Amino acid sequence: MASTSEIRRRITSVRETQKITHAMYLISQAKLRRARQDLDDTRPYFNALQTEIKRIFRVDSTVESPYFSPESTSELDYGTYGILSITADKGLAGAYNQNVLRQTQTMIQHHPDVKLYVVGEYGRHWFQQKKIPIESSFLYTAQNPSLRRAREISETLLEAFDAGRLSKIIIIYTDMKNGLEESVKQVRLLPLHRHQFGVPDAERAVLRPFEFSPSVGEVLDHVMRSYITGFIYSALVDSFCSEQSVRMTAMDSANRNAQQLLDQLSLEYNRARQAAITQEITEVSAGAKARAEQKNRERESI
Repeated sequence: MASTSEIRRRITSVRETQKITHAMYLISQAKLRRARQDLDDTRPYFNALQTEIKRIFRVDSTVESPYFSPESTSELDYGTYGILSITADKGLAGAYNQNVLRQTQTMIQHHPDVKLYVVGEYGRHWFQQKKIPIESSFLYTAQNPSLRRAREISETLLEAFDAGRLSKIIIIYTDMKNGLEESVKQVRLLPLHRHQFGVPDAERAVLRPFEFSPSVGEVLDHVMRSYITGFIYSALVDSFCSEQSVRMTAMDSANRNAQQLLDQLSLEYNRARQAAITQEITEVSAGAKARAEQKNRERESI
C-alpha cells in the first residue's frame, strides 16, 4: 500500500487536472454557443442564395453553367479531384479529427488522382507524417471561422476548377445532425446537380418574367460563386460546433473519471491513515507492555 504522503500527492495532481478539464469544458461550451449564433445569423443569406438560383431556373431551365453537372454524369468519374478536409487545430476532442482523416484517406485510396486542401493544424501535421502531399494548406487557425476565410478558400478552389485543373471538388467535414450527435459528411461541392435547385410542382408559376443583366448565365455564375462561399462557411462553422461539442463530451467524461479516481484515492488514503494510526497504537501498546515487563523483572531481581 502506498504511503499517505504519496496518496496526498496523487490527490493534489488529480484535482489540478480536474480544474483544467473543467475549464476546457466551460470554454468549449461558450465557443459552441457563440458559433451556433453566428451560423443562425448567416443562414438567411445562404437560404436567399438558394432561392435566387431556383428563380433563375424558373426563368430559363436551359441555362448552362460550368458549375452544374453535364448530362453524362460518367464524365465526373475522371480527372483530378480536389478534396477540402476540415480538421481542428488540436486534439482532446475524442475521435473528431480521426473520423475526418479516415474518411479523407479512404477517398484518396479510391481515387489517387487528388489535390488535397487542408484546414486545421491537426490534419496538416497528420498528412505530413503520412507523407501525403498537400496542394494547399490554409495556415490560419480553424478556430472562430469567418465568412472572409471561407471566401479565401472558395476563391482558391474555384480558381483551380475554372482553370480545369480540378474536375470535381469534394468537401469532407463534421456535421451536427442535432445538438447531441455529430457525423462525418462527404459532399460533392462542384459540380452541382440541377435537381438540388428544382422548383416544386406546387409552386406558383411566374406570370411576369424576371429580367437579368447582363445575362442569365452570368448572373447564375456570379450567384453560384457566392453560394459556394456560403456552403464552405457553413461547413467550417458546423465543423467548429462539432469540435466543441465533442470536446465538451470528452472533458465532461474526464471530469467524471477524475472524480471517481478522487473518491478511490480518498478511500485509499483513509485506509492508509487508519492503518498508520493502528500501527502507531500497536507500537505504543507494545512499548508500554515491554516497559512494564522490564520494570517487573527489575523489581523481582531486587
